[in-house]
Formats: sequence, C-alpha cells, structure tokens
Amino acid sequence: MRLSKNFFYTMREQASDEDSVSGNLLVRAGMIKKVASGIYMMMPLGLKALNKVINIIREEMNAIGSLELMMPALIPEGVYVNSGRRDSFGDSMFSLKDRYRRNYVLGPTHEELFAAAAKMYIRSYKDLPFSLYQFQSKYRDEPRPRFGLIRVREFIMKDAYTFDLDLDGLHSQYMKMFNAYKRAFDRMGLNYVIVNADTGVMGGLLSEEFQALSEIGEDILVIDDANNYASNIEVAPCILRGEKSTEEEKPIEKVYTPESKTIEEVTAFMGFPKERFVKTMIYNVDGKLYAVCCRGDHDVNETKLKKLVGGNESIFASEEEVEQVTGAPVGFAGPIGIQCPVLIDQELTLMKNFIVGANEADHHLMNVNLSDFEADAVADLRRICEGDLSEKGGIVRFARGIEIGNTFKLGTKYAEAMDLYYKDETNTWRPVIMGSYGIGPARCLAAIVEQNHSEKGILWPKHIAPVEVGIVIANINNEQQSEMAETLYAACKEAGFDVILDDRDERAGVKFNDMELIGAYARVTCGRGTPKGLVELKCIGDETPRDIPASELLDELKRIFAE
Repeated sequence: MRLSKNFFYTMREQASDEDSVSGNLLVRAGMIKKVASGIYMMMPLGLKALNKVINIIREEMNAIGSLELMMPALIPEGVYVNSGRRDSFGDSMFSLKDRYRRNYVLGPTHEELFAAAAKMYIRSYKDLPFSLYQFQSKYRDEPRPRFGLIRVREFIMKDAYTFDLDLDGLHSQYMKMFNAYKRAFDRMGLNYVIVNADTGVMGGLLSEEFQALSEIGEDILVIDDANNYASNIEVAPCILRGEKSTEEEKPIEKVYTPESKTIEEVTAFMGFPKERFVKTMIYNVDGKLYAVCCRGDHDVNETKLKKLVGGNESIFASEEEVEQVTGAPVGFAGPIGIQCPVLIDQELTLMKNFIVGANEADHHLMNVNLSDFEADAVADLRRICEGDLSEKGGIVRFARGIEIGNTFKLGTKYAEAMDLYYKDETNTWRPVIMGSYGIGPARCLAAIVEQNHSEKGILWPKHIAPVEVGIVIANINNEQQSEMAETLYAACKEAGFDVILDDRDERAGVKFNDMELIGAYARVTCGRGTPKGLVELKCIGDETPRDIPASELLDELKRIFAE
C-alpha cells in the first residue's frame, strides 16, 4: 500500500494507558486501538500480523486432519447449566436476555457445543476417531483486564476437540495435536516451555500449557533445568525433604503476644525464626470453612486445597467467619480447639514443639505437637519455593510465562453431561472420550512482541511481520528516487511480498523511525545511491544498512525470506 493515500498512522509518545511493552508498541505502531478496558480494535497492519499467526495455526491443524467449522458466540445459558459449568464460570460469563426474556450467554468456551455437534454424527464405534476445530470469539468478564492483548474480555481462540473410543485413542490424537502446537509455536519464533497445569473449570484427566517466557507473564513457572521438567506453580508438587525432628515433646505454654497478628509481627515479637511457627489460615471453599496449617515460611496453595476437598472456589474467610470458628480476632487462629475441619501440610509431620495461634486475642501457644490436636487430613498443601526439589529430583527455579496454548485430556466428563455415546462391537453404549485444545492467536501476537522488540520498535520474526518490505523514498521531490521506488514497489507486489511504499511528504528520519516502529522486516531506501543504481537495504537484525544494486534487490529479498 502507498502510505500517502492509505490508512496509516503511528504515535511518537508512549501510550499512557498501556501497562505492557507489547500493548504500548502495538498501539503506537497503529496496529491496535483500545475501545474500553480489555476490548481492542485490530487495525489493518495489526490484523495482517494476527492473520499470519492464524494461518500458521490453521495449516498445522489441517496437516493433522482436523476439520474446521464455526460455532455461534451467542449460546443459550441452559447449555452450560446442563453440563454443570454455569456455576463454575460465575460472574466471568457475560449474560443477557433476548426479547422473550430467555437467558443467553456469550460463549467463554465451546466444549458443550462441540459435543452436541459430534452427537449429530456419532452412532457406532466405526464413526470414531475424528477431530474438529474453529477460530471464534470468546467472551470473559475479566475483573482486571491488563497487559494489552494478553488479558482481555473479547478475544479469538482456536479451539479444537478430539473424539475417541478409548484412552489409547485419546492419547494418540492428543499427541498429534500436541506436536502440531509445537510446530506452530516454533514457526512463530516463540521462546516457550511446556508445563503441567491445573485442569480448572475444564476438568478432565490431564492439562498441559504452552507458556511463552516473559517478565510480565501472569503465570509462575517452576523449572528444573537438570531434568527438563516444568510445571505451573499451581500444581507443582512439593517433595518432603529432611528428617523428622528428634526433639523431645515439651508441654504447651501460652504466651502473651499483644498486637502480633501477622507472621512477621509474631516472629519479631517472640524472637524465633518463621520455621518454628505454623500458620493457620481459614478458607471458605464453596461455603464451607477449613483451617489450613502450614509452616510459617510457606504459603498455602489454593489449587491443591480445592483438589483435596473437591471444591471449585476458595476465598479467605471473612473476619466474622474467622471469629465464628476461633472465638478470636483475625491473626490468632490455631488448630487446637478450632470449630472447623483442620487440614495440615505434610511438612508439619517433620516438626515438633512449634508455635501456633491460641484462638484467643493477643495469645499464641508454644511447644505444640501433632499429638495435641486432630487433623482431618495431611497432604501436600503448600506452594513450592525456589530451591525446593522437583518431582524429578532437581533444584527448581522460577520463571514467568504467558499462557499461549493449552491441551486437555477431558475423558468422558462432557460426553456424559451431553449424552454423547457410541455403540461398541458388542452393541453396548459407551461414552465418547474427548480431548480439548486451545490457542490464543492474539496472545501469541503479544508474546511475540514482548520477546522481540527494541527501544525503537517491534522486531517481528520474518514470517509474522505485517510489512515484509518497506520501501522509503528519501526525497519525494527527487524524480529519480521516486521512479526507482515505483519500479521496485511494483516488482515486490508482483513477487507476492507484503510491501508498503512510503511516499509521504515527510523527512527521511520520520520515515525511518516509522519503519522501525512498525517492524518492517526489510527496509529499502531509494536515496543517495539512486544515480548509481543502488538502494540501501537494512533487515531486522542487521546492525548497519548495506548498498546493493537495485537490479539485484528482488533476488536478495527472495533469498532472505526463503531462509
């Protein structure tokens, strides 16, 4: 396109309402525009880049024989009620009524509808296996949209679903999809890791996430480099280390601890390290209160807690609820005499003579042991820490990641909820085994920018760049420069490159800055070398431009983009 006659703009100043590098650069490059919190327009160049990401994904889906379709975004609410997921989504689901006062939602995900579609076809074991996928908008009422395209309320997702006879068939299709995802992310040039993850509201047998490494990533990744192991911190198991204390159990002693509510306050007051203390945290899980005990220097992992008690939503108990079960203000809870189930982290089985809250204002108990109270369950309930051992045996470190894709072995959960069955060889009805797989193309786009940028602009991987060739006329009043640029522009278009011609009446420096900001992969300048038949070529990654004959430019560009 010719910039003098087309929709093209950039911003010199920083985008004040963007809190990520990718959001700021994409807004400044004129590729996205915020409409409201978590809602964006995709502008022409941004859409071109997004479509390149989508086309890579589509090619990999088609290559494994998955068939594309499209589901509606407007869905009767009863679909999610019948599957048992309406309550799980809660306020994150956009709800509305039609003119007849019937309840609808904007689809946050489409497992139920894909099961309904499969039901139209599946009768016998001979109809399986197969795979379907779509690119469709999803809607989630995020309480805190942020980081540009990374945490939004409306977004396109590529979701795919496999349908199988048994778990062996599911694993086979799962691995095909898993490897297709790897190929897609490799083609995008992303630096990513694959981690074990929580199945969450999706449920099922297994979940793995593809995480693009980034400092602004919302997920904490637990990585054991020595054993090629990675996990989301939500599900990373903690391996019990050390020996059981050989101390002799001492009698309990009540200690006056005025105004010492937090672990920091009480450790400072009593002069003991955090490792001697046991925190008792009161949680409300689906309306039921639990006391969860862990060592003073550790934190409760709420995902593990919910798994243990079979809950969907956990929050800290209110002050009134804490007083109800402890008889004391917040900050003095302990396991002895508390009026709710007590769940303790496995680390406590190694401890003796620890310090806990006394369930009495301004008091703690010293020399408490497991024999002094009854625990309803002992389990791995804490968050893993850097320096702990992974389940593979190596020391773990933390990194941050942007979730760009996920894969789920769903099993029979949705088939049974949606009455999706097939007849086997013995004429017996059996539930279909399903898998679910998602990629967020716009998140991929944002992650690419987070990982590939400079102070001046976006450093697109060549096959994602919305502008492959940017031709700049240094001086539009120079007829020779303009003629050469027009000739090269026509040749590049004919060769199939995504090319723009900067024929604006602007200073050369302004044009160069814009080319760097939008991430034109190859910048071609018709300038001082024009009388000698030379153009200046500078590609992303080049430190300095180089002069080449204009007659050789097309062959050089073909070579560059074929690599």
